[in-house]
Amino acid sequence: MNKVGLIVPTLNAGLLWEDWLNKFEQQTRKPDYLLVIDSSSTDNTVAMALARGFAVKVIAKAEFNHGGTRQAGVSMLPDPDIIVFLTQDALLASPDVLERLLAAFDDDRVGAAYGRQLPHQNAGPIAAHARLFNYPPESQLRTMEDKKRYGLKTVFISNSFAAYRLNALMMVGGFPVDTIMNEDTYVAGKMLTAGWKIAYCADAQVFHSHDYRFVDEFKRYFDIGVFHARSSWLQQTFGGASGEGLRYVLSETRYLIRHAPWLIPSALFRTGLKWLGFKLGALHLSIPFPLRSCFSLHKAYWLRKRPVQSNNG
Repeated sequence: MNKVGLIVPTLNAGLLWEDWLNKFEQQTRKPDYLLVIDSSSTDNTVAMALARGFAVKVIAKAEFNHGGTRQAGVSMLPDPDIIVFLTQDALLASPDVLERLLAAFDDDRVGAAYGRQLPHQNAGPIAAHARLFNYPPESQLRTMEDKKRYGLKTVFISNSFAAYRLNALMMVGGFPVDTIMNEDTYVAGKMLTAGWKIAYCADAQVFHSHDYRFVDEFKRYFDIGVFHARSSWLQQTFGGASGEGLRYVLSETRYLIRHAPWLIPSALFRTGLKWLGFKLGALHLSIPFPLRSCFSLHKAYWLRKRPVQSNNG
């Protein structure tokens, strides 16, 4: 049987953390290694993790990096064959969730697998639709040949709930250690081009959603634009995202007509903010350096890149 490691980045996990830990303890398949990487929480996140048997590595909040922190976690585990990643706000939906996700690796060409994310019970209609659109009820097994069908969506994956075969991960160089976000997408693209498969396991489910504020939508898509500008090979290889974006807007509008028509103006405004954020992110090298941090959701990324003598680096 494969040895499995679990890595959970945390920061002030709050009231949801106890529920998260309880859901984890109910799992029929327990990982062999448990690691929390905590960004200097000021609540009882660390104490609760230690009490439940997790090893904990505490880092400075400014040191957290989406790819680098996860790759560092991989190197801390003794000898796993598969590494599972979860976030502190992704609640396992049933006792067999991890077992179902790990079953994807029965196919020895699967390099990575991710589960279905369902909206939290208190999610608003816009947040709920985002999960229902991006995580359909049908499982998928994607290869490089599927790029003609799915385009950029071929590399879709989420480290909020995903697992990786260690030798496949290391074969493609591991997670990028200096990326603003989307380290999971980056690795998925590398795996597909190297001949591995990506599995979407619709029967392995977690509750995970966000009700973003307007400003956060803009900042998040600014960062996505930065990522794609700095990883341009992804769109060159798999195609752009414009067609998928239009499909999302049409789907969201239909969903809101049925469930919350009064939110349609808000949704359209959000779409405009996302578009603007993405475009500015793609052009970030032309934006004065201080504004990049202002526009970004992940400000620590820019602190690590702050130029010494210039504001335009």
